[in-house]
Amino acid sequence: MKEINLGTIGSGPIVHTILDAVQMTEGIACAAVYSRTRERGQELAAQYGVSKVYTDLNEMFADESVNFIYVASPNLLHYQQTKAALLAGKNVICEKPFCTKAQQARELVELSKERGLFLIDAVPTAFLPNLEILKRELSKVGRMKLVLSNYTQYSSRYDLVKKGEIPNIFNPEFGGGCLMDINFYNVYLNAALFGMPKAYTYYPNRYGSLADTSGVLVMQYDGFISEAAGAKDAWGVNYFQIEGEDGYIYIKGGSNGLAEVKVVTREKEEVFNRQENPNRWLYEIQNMTKMIKENDHVQNDRNLDVMLMVMEILESARLGAGIQFPGD
Repeated sequence: MKEINLGTIGSGPIVHTILDAVQMTEGIACAAVYSRTRERGQELAAQYGVSKVYTDLNEMFADESVNFIYVASPNLLHYQQTKAALLAGKNVICEKPFCTKAQQARELVELSKERGLFLIDAVPTAFLPNLEILKRELSKVGRMKLVLSNYTQYSSRYDLVKKGEIPNIFNPEFGGGCLMDINFYNVYLNAALFGMPKAYTYYPNRYGSLADTSGVLVMQYDGFISEAAGAKDAWGVNYFQIEGEDGYIYIKGGSNGLAEVKVVTREKEEVFNRQENPNRWLYEIQNMTKMIKENDHVQNDRNLDVMLMVMEILESARLGAGIQFPGD
């Protein structure tokens, strides 16, 4: 593939972050933007020098100059928009969480393979150099016993909740909640490292009828327990720690970014970091672009396998905790 020409769906902060990284990466560019309102679409397009603005998705899907669609809409729209793009013959990059239902994710993966298209899970973790270091060093801790992770990030929209408002990020009608947002990263890293847990239970904090504002997911693996805590209604320290009989691994800053990997054993302490640039989205776009240009469906299929595990865990865990989304 000579050039990746994106058509974007969404105009939130993550779209700006991704397009900033696109501007710093060769071989990929933004060719068009879609927004429900032309004014907002024009603002985004002007900021990134994009000439085409669409308020009709089908018109953008029919644009032959666009060969990839980047989906960054509210969670519940991911499935239908990704499916429509694939049916229109477009490759798709879909933001996390990929869908709200595991069956939807499986359907989209099968559709992309039938049509020979790229379907990419846009989670930065999969493309970070430090993930490979983490996998390489994992055996040094010996037999694992505990995995402890926390991702806490107080949300200004939680202040709106306390005033009686219902922001989309906490609204089950939009597939919101902490588990589907920031605790997602803890679940993803567990799945990428250890695979599918034998059993798991989610213990959420909820505010009235809203989805979870924080919570802890406990996962049971063969021989060890992993707990994943996430909070958008509290303040805390982010970390990811793997504890074994022979040592431990501590990930600075937690599962979202893998800023640094410290390995401590009885013999020595080592610190690894191949991510000199703190911009994790730049690594995501650069390595994603490389994967696409090299037509590396093998690597992408591995990433999709992890995504499917994550979708199954998230859906089953939230339903077990009584968090219902439309269509459940």
